Amino acid sequence: MTQVFSLDATYIHLRPDDSALAMAGGKEFWMGIEGRRDLDQGRLMGASRQAADWDHWERHPAGEEILTLLSGELEIVLETPAGEERAVLTAGQTLVIPTGIWHRGIVRQPGDLLFITPGAGTEHRPVTL
Repeated sequence: MTQVFSLDATYIHLRPDDSALAMAGGKEFWMGIEGRRDLDQGRLMGASRQAADWDHWERHPAGEEILTLLSGELEIVLETPAGEERAVLTAGQTLVIPTGIWHRGIVRQPGDLLFITPGAGTEHRPVTL
């Protein structure tokens, strides 16, 4: 049966066999994410509310991450080999984060972010200012 849901509460695992598996999303999903092996293949798609600056850096060694801002304004800070780069997204804009690049978000105006990300090997570290 076809079911309608919101991508902020339900994420989609886009699996390598071209199937899509819906799973509970939200804050609880991210607890222990580094230990999850069920997402090592394929990509994860979901949406999250961006109301505060990210308290962590993240990187995805298994592939590029796609970020599309649905509403609001979000500054993405990237640590590249050439130094820090920044990109500002407004509603409707998309940014592709290169494989293995540490990045974090700074909220300029609260909004919603759609993400499509490889799950394998995702790493996090705290922001220190």
